[in-house]
Amino acid sequence: MTVKGNGFEVVFGRPAKVLAEAPGRVNLIGEHTDYSGGYVLPTAIPQKTRVELAPREDRLIQVATTNVHGGAQLSFRAGEEARRGLWLDYIQGITAVLRGRGASIPGFDARIESTVPLGSGLSSSASLLVALARALRSMLGLSIDDVEIARIAHAAEHDFVGAPVGTMDQMAASLADESTALFIDTRTLAFERIPLPAEAELLVVDSGVTHQHASGDYKTRRAECERAAAALGVPELRDVDAIVEPRIASLPAPLDRRARHVVTENARVLAAVAALRAGDLGRLGELFDASHRSMRDDFEVSVPAVDELVESARAQPDVFGARLTGGGFGGAIVALVKRGRAASVGRTVVEAYARTPGRRAKVLVGGPVP
Repeated sequence: MTVKGNGFEVVFGRPAKVLAEAPGRVNLIGEHTDYSGGYVLPTAIPQKTRVELAPREDRLIQVATTNVHGGAQLSFRAGEEARRGLWLDYIQGITAVLRGRGASIPGFDARIESTVPLGSGLSSSASLLVALARALRSMLGLSIDDVEIARIAHAAEHDFVGAPVGTMDQMAASLADESTALFIDTRTLAFERIPLPAEAELLVVDSGVTHQHASGDYKTRRAECERAAAALGVPELRDVDAIVEPRIASLPAPLDRRARHVVTENARVLAAVAALRAGDLGRLGELFDASHRSMRDDFEVSVPAVDELVESARAQPDVFGARLTGGGFGGAIVALVKRGRAASVGRTVVEAYARTPGRRAKVLVGGPVP
């Protein structure tokens, strides 16, 4: 098929043949548990990444994006992927992983456009990876399902790009929708879609403080979890049971706090699933609040600006609970709000945040701020 629209044609002088999209995600609860084999509960957001493709007759792969300031276009040759430390690595990661799994990758032209904000904890990278994998699946006629798409996207980001992420983001980008929460066991990749409550809506606010997963403290936290698991004698912190759990307090700092967060966060995910099924919004809000405290105090991935947004949201009478969402060190918050009140709460929270010089937040889900 020929994709309608002139963005691709303006760049490459011919129409695109394939179009694919994938959403960003907001994680309701279950943070920093996926790389320890734990449980997560994300849902899709309206913002998406769109990839347009057209095959070439040579091995050149040209990629243009509107999401770099001023636009950008880079290229490489199929079969000659090499990490550069640039956004192009995500494209190279997908083609390298597909080649490693036996796919014959020809040259192609690609145009990428995304409304998922970068560095906000809403999985802009996973959205890109899944959208590209979907586009190549269509262009090449590959027989791979949506779980396999998530596995390919994760391998591209983890193994090729070098970001020590778990599997939640790619699973959510590949399988989640906006009407349900996707309950995932990240060890087995078993999943279940659980309807979101009709009596509440989500508010997602971007703090304006960006993060980067391929370096820095995110890697440190993952390494600390691995060290804590080894000290407790379990393969992953997911495996901590009633016998092992009392030993967490005996771990050296900060491993004791890191392990406590992961173990209690897994329990909170299971409790949140039960609360969703029961329609208990009060309980679900309490779990949001407890999760944020754990991320702030035990896992130490929040920052003052994000804490301020969370507390501002929690102070509103129509909010059941609020928490940092995503990997942390900046990013966005998610709040569970009484149906019909998210836009009003969002305005209040954003306006209060802006009273501090240099801070500017943006409502991403829950209604525009005038």
